[in-house]
Amino acid sequence: MEEQSSPKAEVAELELEAVIGFNGHVPTGLKCHPDQEHLIYPLGCTILIQAINTQEQNFLHGHGNNVSCVTISRSGAYIASGQVTFMGFKADIILWDYKKRELIARLSLHKGKIEALAFSPNDLYLVSLGGPDDGSVVVWSIAKREAICGSPAASLNVGNATTIIFSRCRDEMFITAGNGTIRVWELDLPNRKIWPTECQTGQMKRIVMSITIADDDSFFFLGTTTGDILKMNPRTKLLADTGPVKDKFSLGVSAIRCLKMGGLLVGSGAGLLVFCKSPSYKPINGTAELFATCAKKDIRVWHTLSNRELLRITVPNMTCHGIDFMRDGKSIISAWDDGRIRAFAPETGRLMYVINNAHRIGVTAIATTSDCKRVISGGGEGEVRVWQIGCQTQKLEEALKEHKSSVSCIRVKKNNEECVTASTDGTCIIWDLVRLRRNQMILANTLFQCVCYHPEEFQIITSGTDRKIAYWEVFDGSVIRELEGSLSGSINGMDITLEGVHFVTGGNDHLVKVWDYNEGEVTHVGVGHSGNITRIRISPGNQYIVSVSADGAILRWKYPFTS
Repeated sequence: MEEQSSPKAEVAELELEAVIGFNGHVPTGLKCHPDQEHLIYPLGCTILIQAINTQEQNFLHGHGNNVSCVTISRSGAYIASGQVTFMGFKADIILWDYKKRELIARLSLHKGKIEALAFSPNDLYLVSLGGPDDGSVVVWSIAKREAICGSPAASLNVGNATTIIFSRCRDEMFITAGNGTIRVWELDLPNRKIWPTECQTGQMKRIVMSITIADDDSFFFLGTTTGDILKMNPRTKLLADTGPVKDKFSLGVSAIRCLKMGGLLVGSGAGLLVFCKSPSYKPINGTAELFATCAKKDIRVWHTLSNRELLRITVPNMTCHGIDFMRDGKSIISAWDDGRIRAFAPETGRLMYVINNAHRIGVTAIATTSDCKRVISGGGEGEVRVWQIGCQTQKLEEALKEHKSSVSCIRVKKNNEECVTASTDGTCIIWDLVRLRRNQMILANTLFQCVCYHPEEFQIITSGTDRKIAYWEVFDGSVIRELEGSLSGSINGMDITLEGVHFVTGGNDHLVKVWDYNEGEVTHVGVGHSGNITRIRISPGNQYIVSVSADGAILRWKYPFTS
């Protein structure tokens, strides 16, 4: 007699409460929602919505296999995500309602994998790119939740398209790019067609990893596996420029974003995140948002725009003579009158390391190299010392003994192979940092207080107690020109723009002066200090000039030219 099978008991589903994990395998898979309060990212088959401040999580369940791409509409109302599936099977795109945290529609046309997704600027359309086995691009109507039209993404003689971006201004234009293909597409809604135009890059053959477009659609930028950036004009479909020429981004430009303030934020395969601008695409290190000052016993870090003090580092009964930020932003290096170099963490002020007995008569000047591997210090006795900075160690590489009295200013050449030191003994010395010896000496009847390299680095400018601003040839140490820098009192601080068009000076006449480098003439004067100006700096990006004076005042000036 057959046994009757008892009806199966319903198996209850467990409720997922939290997820810890981020695999980073999905290209540009970490998104910030336009509300600026939530992060959205995929993990396996799930999409996580995580509150940035409270860490509260919501989960979007619906994909039957790993999520391969995710995008958010500009209004923030919709999220779209695509998945991978087995060969020959359809891969789903899911359209989600962000506010309700629920599935609106499942869009199935592509086979194998969804490579990339993008919403049109006014949330009218979603465009999707199929993976290598599919190779098609499809435009979907968000209102009707159905496909409008499709087309092969790339022509037969090139590789696959892997990235997609919509115009920022028009719902009818988008761009695809990938292995040897860059196309600008126009949507022809009445005829339910999309028309591609190939972009011309001449002899250049590139594999595109990442893509971004300017807010006004004037240009779009492509990051490549080669480690350079292409700037294209979407109207002419022509290459505008490309760079960097040397020092390309190691392991490719894997992420790229146009910033509202101008310039690009670039992420490389080697894990580097840099800010750069067309046409050089060289990393612009440093930020105009923060600056640091030192006086007597403390170092302070300030928030530039709000003029708020963010951090105070105090070393009792000591005097700090100079500070520099390491370019990676991980430490503030400081020079002290007790002969020590101290390094502090800029967020917390924690003491990271001390170099004891760095100089005999106090450390009077300090500078760092852009590769973060060396610190160059000057002392009251006139020595210039080169220190090798490792993860745990600080080693004296060389002591350069040429100056006869205290070193007042140190500047390092961009390639870190040379530096110039100014001294109150009336000499400026240009040092070879590879062979660790003197290259050139400059002599004048003055106590040198400040020195700058012109950005092209074949000239330096100096000033000091003789009130003269002198231009010198780096090559042979000859003086090119002299300007009357001030009518009364020493010039103690100077800085030059990244472009080298203008420089600024400040000194005992209490005036901040902006100079035209080529003309040798003052263009602007800042009246505001009541004490002797001791140091002056121009912010990266030429937004501000910050000057400090002996009476403890810090003045921020608007930089007078648009860069």
